[in-house]
Amino acid sequence: MKITRQQLIQIAPASEPYVDKYINYINGYAEAFHITTPLRMCHYLAQILHESACLKHTEEQGPTHYFDKYDTGRLANRLGNTPQKDGDGYKYRGRGLIQITGRANYTAYNNSRYCKGDVVNHPELLAKPLGAVKSSMWFFDSHNLNKYADKDDIVKITKVINGGTNGLDQRRAFLEKAKSVLSENKKL
Repeated sequence: MKITRQQLIQIAPASEPYVDKYINYINGYAEAFHITTPLRMCHYLAQILHESACLKHTEEQGPTHYFDKYDTGRLANRLGNTPQKDGDGYKYRGRGLIQITGRANYTAYNNSRYCKGDVVNHPELLAKPLGAVKSSMWFFDSHNLNKYADKDDIVKITKVINGGTNGLDQRRAFLEKAKSVLSENKKL
């Protein structure tokens, strides 16, 4: 499933300044990550457009101390970060178009056949266009989100990505717009 530059801009006009950095990677890797139907692409786009603020951010935003919540405690443990206050929360903050967070997710992607760099020791690679797209598609595919996209289950997809339903209204709006734009001559 490929998407044109114009279609992406129609779905999210605010993405226009950033589309050229990502469109070729999105089209180049969609098939490898089984994002092969219009409905799967719509769900993928709805999530990345929300998570990245329309492709603007590939790193989670906030002051350094904001990421302390990922450094120690239950959330840090769940993310696979070390139990001591050592900066893992900031080092492994959300990156990529889907905002992969935590040492465990970085390591899982690093160990996948798709990762060609060392993102555990160089997490900034996930903020670059190629790493941002591939890691987001890897997360979408490896967490079985294509299956939920086939069922048109935006709530389940959002919960897997976000841990809750933060931003669900915006994700839903992007999804509906994507369906409208991609449905021309196609059944969704």
